[in-house]
Amino acid sequence: MQVHAMFNRIAFTYDRMNRLMTAGFDRAWRQEIIRLANLKPDMQVLDLGTGTGDLAWLVFNEVPEISVTAADFSLAMMLEGRKRGNLPFVSADALSAPFADGSFDIVMSGFLLRNTADLDQALKEQHRLLKPGGQVVVLDTTRPVQNPLTPFIWLHMHLIIPALGWLVSGDRKAYIYLSDSSEHFLSAEELAEQMTSAGFVEVGFKRRMAGTIAIHWGRKTS
Repeated sequence: MQVHAMFNRIAFTYDRMNRLMTAGFDRAWRQEIIRLANLKPDMQVLDLGTGTGDLAWLVFNEVPEISVTAADFSLAMMLEGRKRGNLPFVSADALSAPFADGSFDIVMSGFLLRNTADLDQALKEQHRLLKPGGQVVVLDTTRPVQNPLTPFIWLHMHLIIPALGWLVSGDRKAYIYLSDSSEHFLSAEELAEQMTSAGFVEVGFKRRMAGTIAIHWGRKTS
Protein backbone atom coordinates (compact mmCIF):
# COMPACT_ATOMS: atom_id res chain seq x y z
CA MET A 1 0.00 0.00 0.00
CA GLN A 2 1.28 3.47 -0.88
CA VAL A 3 1.48 5.21 2.51
CA HIS A 4 1.45 8.68 0.95
CA ALA A 5 -1.75 7.99 -1.01
CA MET A 6 -3.36 6.39 2.03
CA PHE A 7 -2.86 9.48 4.21
CA ASN A 8 -4.23 11.71 1.46
CA ARG A 9 -7.35 9.53 1.33
CA ILE A 10 -8.09 9.61 5.04
CA ALA A 11 -7.11 13.23 5.74
CA PHE A 12 -10.69 14.50 6.12
CA THR A 13 -11.49 12.07 8.95
CA TYR A 14 -7.99 11.60 10.39
CA ASP A 15 -8.44 13.68 13.56
CA ARG A 16 -11.85 12.19 14.31
CA MET A 17 -10.47 8.66 14.01
CA ASN A 18 -7.54 9.47 16.29
CA ARG A 19 -9.97 10.61 19.01
CA LEU A 20 -12.11 7.49 18.58
CA MET A 21 -9.28 4.95 18.44
CA THR A 22 -7.61 6.30 21.56
CA ALA A 23 -10.76 7.33 23.46
CA GLY A 24 -9.40 10.87 23.37
CA PHE A 25 -6.14 10.01 25.14
CA ASP A 26 -4.05 11.08 22.12
CA ARG A 27 -4.54 14.69 23.22
CA ALA A 28 -3.13 13.92 26.66
CA TRP A 29 -0.10 12.22 25.08
CA ARG A 30 0.56 15.26 22.92
CA GLN A 31 0.30 17.48 25.98
CA GLU A 32 2.90 15.24 27.63
CA ILE A 33 5.23 15.81 24.68
CA ILE A 34 4.81 19.56 25.16
CA ARG A 35 5.75 19.26 28.85
CA LEU A 36 8.80 17.12 28.06
CA ALA A 37 9.98 19.64 25.46
CA ASN A 38 10.15 22.41 28.09
CA LEU A 39 9.27 25.05 25.50
CA LYS A 40 10.59 28.61 25.64
CA PRO A 41 9.56 31.63 23.51
CA ASP A 42 12.92 31.94 21.69
CA MET A 43 12.95 28.31 20.50
CA GLN A 44 12.68 27.02 16.93
CA VAL A 45 10.38 23.97 16.91
CA LEU A 46 9.69 21.47 14.13
CA ASP A 47 6.68 19.14 14.15
CA LEU A 48 7.79 16.59 11.57
CA GLY A 49 5.12 14.37 10.05
CA THR A 50 2.62 16.85 11.45
CA GLY A 51 -0.43 15.50 9.61
CA THR A 52 -3.17 18.05 10.27
CA GLY A 53 -0.97 19.90 12.76
CA ASP A 54 -2.42 18.67 16.06
CA LEU A 55 0.94 18.80 17.83
CA ALA A 56 2.10 22.03 16.18
CA TRP A 57 -1.12 23.80 17.19
CA LEU A 58 -0.63 22.68 20.79
CA VAL A 59 2.89 24.14 20.73
CA PHE A 60 1.60 27.44 19.36
CA ASN A 61 -1.24 27.62 21.89
CA GLU A 62 1.12 26.83 24.76
CA VAL A 63 3.72 29.45 23.79
CA PRO A 64 2.26 31.86 21.17
CA GLU A 65 5.60 33.69 20.79
CA ILE A 66 7.41 30.53 19.75
CA SER A 67 8.50 29.76 16.18
CA VAL A 68 6.87 26.47 15.15
CA THR A 69 6.99 24.82 11.73
CA ALA A 70 4.57 22.04 10.76
CA ALA A 71 5.97 19.71 8.08
CA ASP A 72 4.43 16.74 6.29
CA PHE A 73 4.52 14.89 2.97
CA SER A 74 0.71 14.80 2.59
CA LEU A 75 -0.80 17.88 1.00
CA ALA A 76 -4.32 16.76 1.90
CA MET A 77 -3.39 16.48 5.58
CA MET A 78 -1.83 19.95 5.62
CA LEU A 79 -4.83 21.48 3.84
CA GLU A 80 -7.04 20.07 6.59
CA GLY A 81 -4.73 21.60 9.17
CA ARG A 82 -4.80 25.01 7.48
CA LYS A 83 -8.54 25.19 8.13
CA ARG A 84 -7.75 25.89 11.79
CA GLY A 85 -5.71 29.02 11.12
CA ASN A 86 -2.50 30.43 9.70
CA LEU A 87 0.13 28.01 10.96
CA PRO A 88 3.21 27.66 8.70
CA PHE A 89 3.01 24.31 6.91
CA VAL A 90 5.92 23.03 4.81
CA SER A 91 5.99 20.09 2.41
CA ALA A 92 8.72 17.75 3.66
CA ASP A 93 9.89 14.16 3.45
CA ALA A 94 10.96 12.84 6.87
CA LEU A 95 13.96 11.15 5.22
CA SER A 96 15.25 14.33 3.57
CA ALA A 97 13.71 17.48 5.01
CA PRO A 98 14.29 20.87 3.29
CA PHE A 99 15.97 22.53 6.27
CA ALA A 100 19.59 23.34 7.02
CA ASP A 101 21.67 21.43 9.56
CA GLY A 102 21.03 22.56 13.12
CA SER A 103 17.88 24.54 12.35
CA PHE A 104 15.76 23.58 15.38
CA ASP A 105 15.92 23.47 19.16
CA ILE A 106 13.15 20.84 19.29
CA VAL A 107 12.10 18.23 16.74
CA MET A 108 8.91 16.40 17.67
CA SER A 109 6.64 13.94 15.93
CA GLY A 110 3.40 12.09 16.54
CA PHE A 111 2.88 8.67 14.90
CA LEU A 112 5.51 9.30 12.23
CA LEU A 113 8.33 6.82 12.68
CA ARG A 114 6.47 3.55 12.08
CA ASN A 115 5.34 4.91 8.69
CA THR A 116 8.81 5.78 7.39
CA ALA A 117 10.43 3.64 4.71
CA ASP A 118 13.83 3.86 6.45
CA LEU A 119 13.65 4.31 10.22
CA ASP A 120 17.41 4.65 10.66
CA GLN A 121 17.57 7.45 8.08
CA ALA A 122 14.52 9.17 9.63
CA LEU A 123 16.24 9.27 13.03
CA LYS A 124 19.54 10.48 11.53
CA GLU A 125 17.63 13.22 9.72
CA GLN A 126 16.01 14.40 12.96
CA HIS A 127 19.45 14.40 14.58
CA ARG A 128 20.82 16.49 11.68
CA LEU A 129 18.04 19.06 12.01
CA LEU A 130 18.69 19.70 15.71
CA LYS A 131 21.00 22.38 17.05
CA PRO A 132 23.72 21.12 19.41
CA GLY A 133 22.00 20.40 22.70
CA GLY A 134 18.61 20.23 20.99
CA GLN A 135 15.95 17.70 21.94
CA VAL A 136 13.85 15.16 20.06
CA VAL A 137 10.49 13.96 21.44
CA VAL A 138 8.61 11.15 19.70
CA LEU A 139 5.10 9.75 20.18
CA ASP A 140 4.35 6.47 18.42
CA THR A 141 2.88 3.04 18.74
CA THR A 142 5.05 0.32 20.19
CA ARG A 143 4.92 -3.46 20.22
CA PRO A 144 3.49 -4.33 23.65
CA VAL A 145 4.85 -7.02 25.92
CA GLN A 146 2.60 -9.99 26.64
CA ASN A 147 0.25 -9.27 29.54
CA PRO A 148 -3.31 -10.20 30.68
CA LEU A 149 -4.72 -7.50 28.38
CA THR A 150 -3.06 -8.94 25.25
CA PRO A 151 -6.23 -10.65 23.87
CA PHE A 152 -8.23 -7.43 24.31
CA ILE A 153 -5.47 -5.37 22.66
CA TRP A 154 -5.53 -7.75 19.69
CA LEU A 155 -9.33 -7.42 19.38
CA HIS A 156 -9.11 -3.64 19.54
CA MET A 157 -6.36 -3.43 16.93
CA HIS A 158 -7.60 -6.03 14.46
CA LEU A 159 -11.39 -5.83 14.76
CA ILE A 160 -12.51 -2.59 16.38
CA ILE A 161 -10.09 -0.16 14.70
CA PRO A 162 -10.67 -1.45 11.12
CA ALA A 163 -14.45 -1.44 11.75
CA LEU A 164 -14.30 2.16 13.02
CA GLY A 165 -12.14 3.09 10.05
CA TRP A 166 -14.73 1.71 7.66
CA LEU A 167 -17.63 3.44 9.43
CA VAL A 168 -15.96 6.84 9.82
CA SER A 169 -13.70 7.13 6.78
CA GLY A 170 -15.00 4.41 4.45
CA ASP A 171 -11.41 3.11 4.23
CA ARG A 172 -11.03 -0.16 6.12
CA LYS A 173 -7.71 -1.01 4.43
CA ALA A 174 -6.01 2.09 5.81
CA TYR A 175 -6.83 1.07 9.36
CA ILE A 176 -5.84 -2.54 8.78
CA TYR A 177 -2.48 -1.09 7.74
CA LEU A 178 -2.40 1.01 10.92
CA SER A 179 -2.99 -2.03 13.12
CA ASP A 180 -0.50 -4.22 11.24
CA SER A 181 2.22 -1.55 11.17
CA SER A 182 1.76 -0.96 14.89
CA GLU A 183 1.96 -4.66 15.71
CA HIS A 184 5.16 -5.11 13.72
CA PHE A 185 6.89 -1.90 14.80
CA LEU A 186 9.81 -1.94 17.22
CA SER A 187 9.41 -2.42 20.93
CA ALA A 188 10.06 0.66 23.07
CA GLU A 189 13.44 -0.76 24.06
CA GLU A 190 14.43 -1.43 20.44
CA LEU A 191 13.48 2.09 19.34
CA ALA A 192 15.50 3.54 22.23
CA GLU A 193 18.51 1.52 21.05
CA GLN A 194 18.04 2.75 17.48
CA MET A 195 17.84 6.36 18.67
CA THR A 196 21.12 5.87 20.52
CA SER A 197 22.68 4.40 17.36
CA ALA A 198 21.51 7.49 15.44
CA GLY A 199 23.56 9.69 17.78
CA PHE A 200 21.10 10.72 20.47
CA VAL A 201 22.11 10.75 24.15
CA GLU A 202 20.04 10.76 27.35
CA VAL A 203 17.49 8.57 25.55
CA GLY A 204 14.45 7.45 27.53
CA PHE A 205 10.83 6.45 27.11
CA LYS A 206 7.47 6.02 28.84
CA ARG A 207 4.77 3.51 27.89
CA ARG A 208 1.11 4.46 27.73
CA MET A 209 -2.26 2.78 26.93
CA ALA A 210 -1.55 -0.75 28.18
CA GLY A 211 1.91 -0.66 26.62
CA THR A 212 0.75 0.00 23.03
CA ILE A 213 1.97 3.61 22.94
CA ALA A 214 5.36 5.03 23.89
CA ILE A 215 6.81 8.51 24.23
CA HIS A 216 10.56 8.61 23.54
CA TRP A 217 13.02 11.44 23.99
CA GLY A 218 16.69 12.12 23.44
CA ARG A 219 19.19 14.92 23.00
CA LYS A 220 21.86 15.91 20.52
CA THR A 221 25.23 16.42 22.19
CA SER A 222 26.35 20.02 22.68
